[in-house]
Amino acid sequence: MLRIGIVGWGFMGKMHFRCYKSDINVEVTAICDADAKQLQNSSGVAGNISGAEDDLDLSNIALYSDLSKMLAEEKLDALSIASPTFLHASQTMEALNAGVHVFCEKPMALNSGDCREMAEVAKQSGKTLQIGHCIRFWPEYVQAKEIIDSQKYGKVLAATFQRLSLTPTWSWDNCFLDGKRSGGAMLDLHIHDTDYVQYVFGMPKEVFSRGVIGPSGEFDHTVTQYFYGNDCVITAEGGWIMAPGFGFEMSFKIMLEKVTLVYSSAQEPTFRIFPIDGETIIPEIPTGDGYSFEIQHFVDTLSGKAVPSIITPEQSGDSVKIIEAEKESIRNNDKISLL
Repeated sequence: MLRIGIVGWGFMGKMHFRCYKSDINVEVTAICDADAKQLQNSSGVAGNISGAEDDLDLSNIALYSDLSKMLAEEKLDALSIASPTFLHASQTMEALNAGVHVFCEKPMALNSGDCREMAEVAKQSGKTLQIGHCIRFWPEYVQAKEIIDSQKYGKVLAATFQRLSLTPTWSWDNCFLDGKRSGGAMLDLHIHDTDYVQYVFGMPKEVFSRGVIGPSGEFDHTVTQYFYGNDCVITAEGGWIMAPGFGFEMSFKIMLEKVTLVYSSAQEPTFRIFPIDGETIIPEIPTGDGYSFEIQHFVDTLSGKAVPSIITPEQSGDSVKIIEAEKESIRNNDKISLL
């Protein structure tokens, strides 16, 4: 039985709790939030993805407002970090140094330097560090990568990814809209697609971005082109300046030589394959979401099961590095090299 602690009792902390509670080999034994008022709230909470709305049973769970105290008093196997981004680096390294495995929400940290330090501490500690880039585990995105890797429909000619949201006003202390603590929409939201682009196509040689300053004081809407030294056109657009009535949508359109792959979270069916010749294909999608599959991957890794390498701390750090290059590109109105 794996004993899990959670730090950060907002939307993502409650989402992690939901995922862990579905595994009979896992027990959430402790929850920590620096704001003691948060711990009095066992109700669910809404975000831009459903799954954490239900009331939660916190009976028999130790509650803390001090992470160091929780790590000292509880015999934890692992810690799930769902606190604001500016705390990710310090809390991750504290837990690793305490001999605890860590699942840390994305983005890994506010800057790539902290990411490198976190990865090094994980290596030295001998403990697992997994960053919560859930899109690598999202069923439709998983299938798209499998199709691309198989090359059965030829090579990718072009791809565009979108992640668009209303302005997030539901975070603790309105933390999302403080760019100094969240990194703004590029680091918190757009990074999902930046990371997926890296996962599928590798590190780009260059990026070129345009962006708009938004309510966080950072670039809260951006469009980026990723260059790989070939003719393939890869772009991603993301931000959280949509009007409230829009809600949220993540989507992609991937054009291969023989088919076009189309996904939208706002449509049913969500994933369709359009062949050049023949009828539209509606693939079967496994039940579940990227949150549940990434947590299961983390649990399976800790349990000693043979699991594929889907994400490493170094790759997560590289995604932050790409975002830094995108921001530099916006500021300089020029391509930025990542070589």
